[in-house]
Amino acid sequence: MRRFLFFLIILFISCAANVFSQLRSFNDIFPDISPENRSLVFSNDAYVKSSQKANGFIIYGNSQSSGLDPKIVGNVISANPVYFVESISVLPGTPSFLDIYNALGNIRNLKGRLYKSYTRGKEVPLFEDATRIASEKNTTSVPDPAPAATLPKNETIYIKLKDVNFGNTYYRAEMSLTNNGIIYTMTNSKNINYLLIPVMKEGRFIARLYIEPIVEGFLIYSVAGADISDFVASKIHVDSAISKRLGVITSWAANGIINIR
Repeated sequence: MRRFLFFLIILFISCAANVFSQLRSFNDIFPDISPENRSLVFSNDAYVKSSQKANGFIIYGNSQSSGLDPKIVGNVISANPVYFVESISVLPGTPSFLDIYNALGNIRNLKGRLYKSYTRGKEVPLFEDATRIASEKNTTSVPDPAPAATLPKNETIYIKLKDVNFGNTYYRAEMSLTNNGIIYTMTNSKNINYLLIPVMKEGRFIARLYIEPIVEGFLIYSVAGADISDFVASKIHVDSAISKRLGVITSWAANGIINIR
């Protein structure tokens, strides 16, 4: 009996070690990140950098040394955005792919998430409402599903977000499973308007999250690209506006994963 129990313990430790050894470390994915930026990645603030095409996009996720799948950033850059934001953070936890998928399914949790508005001088909800809709053409609200028991390889849903600045905005969200993580992409499926003036035409805003369990916890790598009309660009700080939206979407995913269980 003792030999049998000893065998089970050794088997369990061996299996756990094999699973752990399959996880990549942060340095495997971003070997050349500076010590200062690495500290930000592991802090509550995360590493965030915005850039304009005129100044050149300096992107960790697109460097030759990056361990990310090139299409994660490449598909955003290929859309030729004028403005670009990159964010990298590592949070504690050991989520499964199914945990991540179920967290990303809680669209209604985007409602009421706060950001710091310097024009209002306080924190305000970025999205006053958030809901799934039936389809791209049918904007009837539908409930989020119950947590899934199985993980699809690909999925597309449609979302309506009532933006504090732009009113009702509509997005297509696509999830795809990769060998090491999950890619989640949000693209505006209709024009985004400000006082009836188009701010971003259909498909000209894209936010992409890549989430991977790693040795140190779980990585959330986020990028966003956008083209904004010259009229609106003259009225707002575009880099800040895009960074705040990416930050709210990223924090929604992070908090959802941490609290999934």
